[in-house]
Amino acid sequence: MEKTLKIEGMMCNHCVMHVQKALAAIPGVADVTVSLEDKSAKVKHSGDVPDIVFKATVEEAGYQLTEIA
Repeated sequence: MEKTLKIEGMMCNHCVMHVQKALAAIPGVADVTVSLEDKSAKVKHSGDVPDIVFKATVEEAGYQLTEIA
């Protein structure tokens, strides 16, 4: 499965790396691509990762998850 997460609060490449590392650490996540320009992250994962896990992870990293598609 692939989901696109809209994330607010990323200002630089350090923010991108922080979000990418946090999302990649979620069990079941296979690949993460974070875009500063698009303010989003594309997450490929196997199995069922509830949206609440993505939201909690992004917020724990200090950013705001505004949409999951």
